[in-house]
This record gives sequence, structure tokens and C-alpha cells, in this order.
Amino acid sequence: MIYLELLLGFLKVGSFTFGGAYSAIPLIRDVVLSYGWLSDAELSYMIAVSESTPGPIMVNLATYVGSSQAGFLGAVLATLAVVLPSFFVILLVMNLLGSILKSRYAQAVLQGLKPCMIGIILATGLYMTLHNCFPLVQGANVDFRALLMTAVLTACIPIYRYLKKEKPSPILLIIASAVLGIIIY
Repeated sequence: MIYLELLLGFLKVGSFTFGGAYSAIPLIRDVVLSYGWLSDAELSYMIAVSESTPGPIMVNLATYVGSSQAGFLGAVLATLAVVLPSFFVILLVMNLLGSILKSRYAQAVLQGLKPCMIGIILATGLYMTLHNCFPLVQGANVDFRALLMTAVLTACIPIYRYLKKEKPSPILLIIASAVLGIIIY
């Protein structure tokens, strides 16, 4: 039964995610929490680990959840389920719809989806920041270390841009986050 749940849950994620891995996080959260595979805190930690390990976040999360719930076969099923819908859509688009994508109407639809994806990614980032810095559990204290780390990283970005005249590399931000996490925690 768990194999079927993993297959269907991650097929849903793979089929209905548009705009990349970060826009998939709310859907992954919904599926994982609805099946009770991980707690919200465990999922937040796994998202952090998935961001800092090589490979797409969705694939890393699917593999981890599948492995934690049903071992190696669960990891394989969840990973295939999250990847196959995109694979088939790309095959379809490349073979049948290549000329349609050149249409101004298709381009208008794609341009209209960009702000939606930005909003979803922003909402997810704000949710994770607020949820981790200000726990919603009654009696829980504000995690000042997480708040400090968020403030330091947020302040470093404009300082880096000012000094180097370019955006900081994501790799540099990941390394800075890891170093700050080691120092602060």
C-alpha cells in the first residue's frame, strides 16, 4: 500500500508542478503532510538538505521520502513518479508542439505564468522563514539563532553587491549558510 501511495503522491507532484522545484515545495509539503510521511519540521530540514546537495530539489526530496518510508524500492518509485510526468511532457512538447511554442499566444501564456511562479516562490520562502524563526506552537520561544542567521544572510547580499558590483553566487550563499549554521548552532 505504501508503494502505491508513494507512486500516486509523487505522480501528483510531478504532474502538477510548473515553474521549477521551488514552486513545487508547497505541493510537496501538502502531499507529504497529508500522507503523514514526515512532520513539518522534518520536511523543512529535508528541504534544506535537498537544496545543499547536488541534483534537483524535487528529486532529492522524493528519493529521501521514498527511502524513509519504504526503503530502496520506495526511493526508486517516488523518484520515478516525480520525474516521469516532466519527461513525457518534454517529449510531447519537443515532438508535437515545437511550432506552437513560437506562437505569440503561447508566449503570452508563458509570460503570464512568470509572476505566478515568483509569487509562489516568495510565499514559500516567507513561510519557511517565519515558520522557522517564529514557531507557531504555543509556548514555543522565538528561535533567535535562526532569526540572527536570516538577518546576517539578508544583510550580506546587498553588501556583496555593493562591493563586488555583481550578485553573489548561489554556491557562495550555500557555503555562507553552512558556515553560519555551524557557528550559530
